[in-house]
Amino acid sequence: MAQRHAAYRFVAAVSAVLVFVTISSGVAEAQKAALPVGDQHAEYVFPPTGETLPYRFYVPTTWDGGSALPILLFLHGAGADENTYLDMNDGLLLRLAEQHGYIVVSPLGYTRLGAYGNPLRLPAVFGQSEAAAAQRAAVTPERRRELAFSELDVITVLEIVTEAYGADRGRTFLAGHSMGSGGVWHLAARYPERWRAVAPMSGPFIDADTYPFEVIRDLPILMTEGTGATPSLAGSRALAEFMRNGDFDFEYLEVDGDHGSMVPMVLPAIFEFFDAVSAR
Repeated sequence: MAQRHAAYRFVAAVSAVLVFVTISSGVAEAQKAALPVGDQHAEYVFPPTGETLPYRFYVPTTWDGGSALPILLFLHGAGADENTYLDMNDGLLLRLAEQHGYIVVSPLGYTRLGAYGNPLRLPAVFGQSEAAAAQRAAVTPERRRELAFSELDVITVLEIVTEAYGADRGRTFLAGHSMGSGGVWHLAARYPERWRAVAPMSGPFIDADTYPFEVIRDLPILMTEGTGATPSLAGSRALAEFMRNGDFDFEYLEVDGDHGSMVPMVLPAIFEFFDAVSAR
């Protein structure tokens, strides 16, 4: 626990991380040159360990250099990395970001299996509290450290890009798929005041017995699932029923796809949902 608390303390000093940012285009300081737009690969030095961690982000090419754009933090699934979801389907996520005018940030999450702070995985979907309790009890000190660092990495990267590009803090959105969906649920409860809306995709890794539902009661949520995603479908349907009965600000969308193929099917609806929330 001490390791986890020590890791979280670095969030308070995240502004210091800005000096470590290296943008792959060769532009490292906004004071010396115009900030780059389009698809960017970048890295920074992670304060707790001194490691150089990668991240990727996209800035609409129409950005005028001064407007505060909405920003989306996107969390990848297990075994993927910061590039996987931005490259899939011929860059659909980036094309939607360009069309709707969003900055998209895709961090590594410290490791490919970092899970962004959420220790739950299959079969611990919503409604499987025994499995969730067993998985939490099995977390080793080493895994606890990885979970904490994964959470810290994504929040740090979000802060780096938000500060550098003057993104709209009132329109900061969060989405993720599979393991990334578990990260969305975790980070939604950890920082509910930070997100304008969230969109967990095919990964209901949330424990009904321990999750602090009250802190997200007023947070707009669009949960999506594929009808062929048999490992998670039952949990998503049970969670959707719970959220509806609990009078949350909640929408649920199922599409005719499996765990992986559902992603490109729901991405357009996610951007439309975020737009609609912004317009409220």
